Amino acid sequence: GFDSDNSSGDFSEANHKVAEMLDLDPHQSSRTGKQNGETEIQENGIKRHRTSLPAPMFSRSDFSVWSILKKCIGLELSKITMPIVFNEPLSFLQRITEYMEHIYLINKACSHADPLERMQAVAAFAVSAVASQWERTGKPFNPLLGETYELTREDLGFRFISEQVSHHPPISAFYSEGLNQDFVFHGSIYPKLKFWGKSIEAEPRGTITLELLKHNEAYTWTNPTCCVHNVIIGKLWLEQYGTVEIVNHSTGDKCVLNFKPCGLFGKELHRVEGYIQDKNRKKLCVIYGKWTECLWCTDPTTYETYKKNEKRGGEQKKPKPSEDVIKSENDEADDMPEVQDTVQFIPGSKLLWRINCRPPNSSQMYNFTSFAVSLNELEKGMEAILAPTDCRLRPDIRNMENGNMDVASKEKERLEEKQRAARKERAKDEVEWHTRWFQQGTNPYTGTSDWLYSGGYFDRNFSDCPDIY
Repeated sequence: GFDSDNSSGDFSEANHKVAEMLDLDPHQSSRTGKQNGETEIQENGIKRHRTSLPAPMFSRSDFSVWSILKKCIGLELSKITMPIVFNEPLSFLQRITEYMEHIYLINKACSHADPLERMQAVAAFAVSAVASQWERTGKPFNPLLGETYELTREDLGFRFISEQVSHHPPISAFYSEGLNQDFVFHGSIYPKLKFWGKSIEAEPRGTITLELLKHNEAYTWTNPTCCVHNVIIGKLWLEQYGTVEIVNHSTGDKCVLNFKPCGLFGKELHRVEGYIQDKNRKKLCVIYGKWTECLWCTDPTTYETYKKNEKRGGEQKKPKPSEDVIKSENDEADDMPEVQDTVQFIPGSKLLWRINCRPPNSSQMYNFTSFAVSLNELEKGMEAILAPTDCRLRPDIRNMENGNMDVASKEKERLEEKQRAARKERAKDEVEWHTRWFQQGTNPYTGTSDWLYSGGYFDRNFSDCPDIY
């Protein structure tokens, strides 16, 4: 969240230098799928989504985040316009949609009769939601006020709608529901950014809620803090840290997950440890792993015995993911990739989740996952049914995805200026901005302020949508 309609555009000259530094020909792309706008249909009738972007990403080696940020010390980062070279061709609304990449964990939670197993699946889903950020050092485009994004995946069994409901502070609201009416997933996110000189920290704010309708249960939590390191010199890298508490408001059960900070020698890098307790604070199981790799659970007694033995220097079993997946009780094991873990396996543990393998050309596609690659795909006939505010229709993102960096940079500046002009016009006429699909209210489970879905989006009455592009 750097771009702002309050910014003066002092740094926009960096945008126009981008094209001079690039040597990209989108027609020489290594793309393997259909042309943009076309979707291949499999024999079983399921759409086959694209597996590559239209053009490869460019090198950021000739640009320095510090060259921009050194002029901004003491300023609020949400009011600074960053050049497009530091972006990835997705809106933040699309980045939020990546929560749904591991939706099978929600389906698993719905299918379990045991509340402990449901909490385990929900905990794994909460961790998987941040896993797609691994090695993703490009920032998503800041949504324009009124921007929306929808995604319907019949093959995965959900539909999703999000809207940028506020620009200062930037707040994104989202709502998703199962096509089988088995769950509702919703929330609002407004990260607070801090610049520490060598790093940029994004502290998440806003409540995330998952309702399992069959079990009449609701879970709430907040994401961990995300930090980007080496913004002055060196290779950018991401760290997640902080405590995430997942509360089952029906049973009183709670899962406490500690995303550990890296530490002085990197020993704790990416590690997650925690436990699930009942309403009487009795520990029911221990969860451990890494948010970049996998998550396991075991009973507290086994965990404590193992840790004591480890401190005494006892011989530990090296992780063998393929063997452990087979031995685990996880019925999703066959669908999971065999990625070599660095997590120390505790005998008797059950696998809760393992990160998906990324496509082989991911490093040339902003380190996108296969799910992320498909998010900005504009299929044939979509423009006729999408809301005119949908991210897929945003010209700066579309041009960046196609490798037209100079055009993308100019379009980004034009859209920001249009947003500033619209804000000034509303202020002049004393007209308040009204959100279209979400209304500010109170989360029914936490009692805190939240943005709640008003309904009606999928009726497709877009006559009163704002002109933001």
